[in-house]
Amino acid sequence: MGSTHVRAWQNVREARLEAVYSADEQKLTGDLSHVQGNLGGSTGKFDFSAVRKYRDIDKLLQDPEIDAIDICLPTFLHAPTTLAALRAGKHVLVEKPMALTGELADQMIAEAARNGRTLMTAQVLRFIPSYRALHDAVRSGTYGKVRSALLRRRCAAPFWNKWLDDAAKSGGGIFDLLIHDVDICLAMFGSPDAVSATGYEDLAGGVDVINATLHYSGIPSVVITGGWHHKKSYPFSMEFTVVTDGGTFEYSSQQASDVTLYDASGESRPLELRVEDGFEAELRYFVSCCRNGQRPAFCPPEESAQSVRIALSLVEARKKNGEKIAWQH
Repeated sequence: MGSTHVRAWQNVREARLEAVYSADEQKLTGDLSHVQGNLGGSTGKFDFSAVRKYRDIDKLLQDPEIDAIDICLPTFLHAPTTLAALRAGKHVLVEKPMALTGELADQMIAEAARNGRTLMTAQVLRFIPSYRALHDAVRSGTYGKVRSALLRRRCAAPFWNKWLDDAAKSGGGIFDLLIHDVDICLAMFGSPDAVSATGYEDLAGGVDVINATLHYSGIPSVVITGGWHHKKSYPFSMEFTVVTDGGTFEYSSQQASDVTLYDASGESRPLELRVEDGFEAELRYFVSCCRNGQRPAFCPPEESAQSVRIALSLVEARKKNGEKIAWQH
């Protein structure tokens, strides 16, 4: 994600990439050609000749010319690095998941308030045009009540670092992948009344799959499913099918870039999507919040903290093999 964000920052004219931190000397040269993401392809090489390079995170945080930190470190470092950055007076964008526990997420929110800094989690699905279109359509109420929602996200287990196999450090496939879908459900529907789940976990073998239901009093079915499907060869995909009184919305990253609305009259048409890169939109929004001293209302850290808590509840619910667990709002 660091390399993905570097590419996006190059197109965000409202901010300047001033410094980079890494423990990897090759990355500090700007050569990120060995880095690959879920959507395929290497991220290439960048010109870091005018960018300060840090190998010590504490020295980076002491740099007075830096206003904000974009944290794309391993998951277990999100909370401690965010807390240190906020205490150093920096605004913080931290990659998802916000933290590995709700308590740590709460500490991050409290520290941001104490220091008067902007804190936002990079829950980029809220800014991806296909999911933004779905969100806006659902929230508008134009298409009536939601009757069913199915969100699916799958890929091969990451293999580039052993910390990912350690649930205590990574949270497994639920935190790596499906927390995106948990978060977009929060944005569209609010907090569930209860959760239930089935599935299987074998992180060493590259498998962490779940079929989870978020139970809402006003929506008959909200299902989130997917996860890690073994290592290396399984392709990435994300998709949704949402049924409302006014029609069905469908999207699959494997088939098209459009969201199709199959309306109640029997017609079908693509939804109009924003013409923007989701990562660039996310970064621009964060910068705007920092500059204007505004709370990130479209992607509030309180909801990112809720996403962490719900994801943990899904992991616990899977152990109960389908038993419904009440969700404490």
